[in-house]
Amino acid sequence: MNASYDVKFFEIYRNQSSKTPSYVARWSVAGRRTSKTFRTKELANSHMRDLRMAARNGEAFDIDTGLPESKLASEPNRDGPTFLAFAHRFITQRWKTSAARTRETDVYALLALVPALVKDLPGRPDDGDMRRVLREYYLLPGERRGELPAEQAPVLRWLETASLPLADLEQARVIRLALDAISVTFKGERAGANTVLRKREVFHHLLELAAEEKVFGVNPLNGVKWTPPEAVDAVDPRTVVNPRQARALLDATPRVGRTRGARMRAMYACMYYAALRPEEAAGLKRENCDLPREGWGLLTLETARPFANKRYTDSGAAHDDRGLKHRAPLCQTLVRHRTNESS
Repeated sequence: MNASYDVKFFEIYRNQSSKTPSYVARWSVAGRRTSKTFRTKELANSHMRDLRMAARNGEAFDIDTGLPESKLASEPNRDGPTFLAFAHRFITQRWKTSAARTRETDVYALLALVPALVKDLPGRPDDGDMRRVLREYYLLPGERRGELPAEQAPVLRWLETASLPLADLEQARVIRLALDAISVTFKGERAGANTVLRKREVFHHLLELAAEEKVFGVNPLNGVKWTPPEAVDAVDPRTVVNPRQARALLDATPRVGRTRGARMRAMYACMYYAALRPEEAAGLKRENCDLPREGWGLLTLETARPFANKRYTDSGAAHDDRGLKHRAPLCQTLVRHRTNESS
């Protein structure tokens, strides 16, 4: 126990960032701020009264957890899972019901979070090596794992030893470490707004699962004030392909190769003239196309074939057959057929 008697208390405040009302108790030990979120103000006041009583009784407070000796011994979940172990459980639980791209997004977010939420122990491996063992081995369901390469074994052992207890994420400072980690790229540069928001969403879902399993009373992410980066919704017209450029693109695709070029031309034409998503165009078959030589034609969309890393697909190929995104099983869309522009 790294203890101190330097304890200061602050006012309880209502968390304005969460939809469900919650209240945050705040105090500091040896200058390190700690907080805990409660569903009601009465619970937050009760917690603060216990801390003040411990301070008046001359108890030392643990700097890492912010708790007095009397509460540290009875604090739940101190021997619970580490963040690393719970991250694997989170991935495994969502795997069967998630699309390949969702699995990839979940793992990508955890590649930023896991190396950040560790103790300062000697022998820290390179971040790239940690991400490699997580991506290629640890953050996969057991049946998807191969043999752990010998050179990766020491990296995994260090991660298993250094990973913070999941319960530590009840502290605001630890949550902020995580938010800082998802706000930058692996090279340390500022990450794009949409990337940050996707990673935060994964982090939120993980902590929701932890709250559901009673590791936390409420999701601790809701108790931290954080301004998300602003995503740009407007489209710059200068970046949009105009009709002349689209025709030039379609005319150029045959140069890629006779068979591949024809397939690319058909795919790009569907995306440009019928506004299909790439995975919808990839799932389109000839029998789904009713294209007369003149006038309106009909494309019947039944399936999508999104692209993802083979590591995350059910088929083991680069594409899985999936239903249409956000739509009923069968959806039809009319397209304008132009003999000289579409395939």
